[in-house]
Amino acid sequence: MRKTKIITLVTTCIGLVTIISQTAATYLQPQKTANIPHKIEKDSAYLDTRSASEILYEEIGLAGKLKFEAFDKAMIGYENLEFKNKDIITVIDFTLPSTEKRMHVIDMKNKKVLYNTIVSHGRNSGEKYATSFSNRHGSFQSSLGFYTTENTYMGGNGYSLVLHGLEKGINDQAKPRAVVIHGADYCSQSVINATGRLGRSYGCPALPREVNKPIINTIKNGTMVFIYAEDPSYLASSKILKKSTNTLLAQRDVINDIDSAYSTY
Repeated sequence: MRKTKIITLVTTCIGLVTIISQTAATYLQPQKTANIPHKIEKDSAYLDTRSASEILYEEIGLAGKLKFEAFDKAMIGYENLEFKNKDIITVIDFTLPSTEKRMHVIDMKNKKVLYNTIVSHGRNSGEKYATSFSNRHGSFQSSLGFYTTENTYMGGNGYSLVLHGLEKGINDQAKPRAVVIHGADYCSQSVINATGRLGRSYGCPALPREVNKPIINTIKNGTMVFIYAEDPSYLASSKILKKSTNTLLAQRDVINDIDSAYSTY
C-alpha cells in the first residue's frame, strides 16, 4: 500500500513537470509577428544606393566619355516625355570646349554608344566654350533643352535634320529659326588644329561632314536630343527638369530610414 502511494506520487510529479516544461516552451519561444520585418542583409538590393541613372550610366560605359550630370538630366526628359523612337537618344554637353567630342548618340536598347563626335555651337554663344544661350530670332546663339527630331531635307548646308524644340520659351523657336543639324566644313579637326577651336554656326549643332549623314539617318524621325550646359537660367526655368522627384538623394534618405528602422529589431 505504502509502495503504491509512492509510485502514484512520483507519476503525478513527473506529469506536472512535463506540463510545466511544455507551457514554458510555448511562452518562451520566439513569436512570429507579421508587422515586424526581418532585418535586411547588408548585401541586399535595398541598400544599393545607386540611382537608376547611375546603373544605366555604368552599363552603357559612359564614364570618361559623357559627364554623369548631363546624362542624369537627359534621363529626366527621357522618362517624362513621349518620343516616337525611344531606342536612340542624343546628348550634347556644352559644358565642354568645342575641341572635345561633345555629341553622344546612344543606343538605349542595346546599351552602347553609337557616335561620339565634335559639334559646333552658335557663334554668339561663345568662342571655345558655349556660355550664352537664346531662343530669340537673330541671336545666332544655341538653345538648350529637349528636342525631338523630325524629317530630313536637302538645304543650303546639304543634308539636314529638322529639330522641334519641346521647351516653351527656351527652345520652341528652333524650327522657325531654322536651327537644324547639318554638316559644316568649319566643324573639323583641321579647324581645331588651325585656330584652337571649332568654327561656329548661326545656332545649329553642326557636325563634321563625314559623320553628318550617318548620324542624321540614325537619329531622324522622332528620337530625343538633349543639349545641356550648366546654365543657371535654364536649370531654374526648365519645367521638364523639375519633374524629377526620385532623385538619388531622396532615394538614399529613404534607404537610410528603412535601414535604421530595421536595425532596431
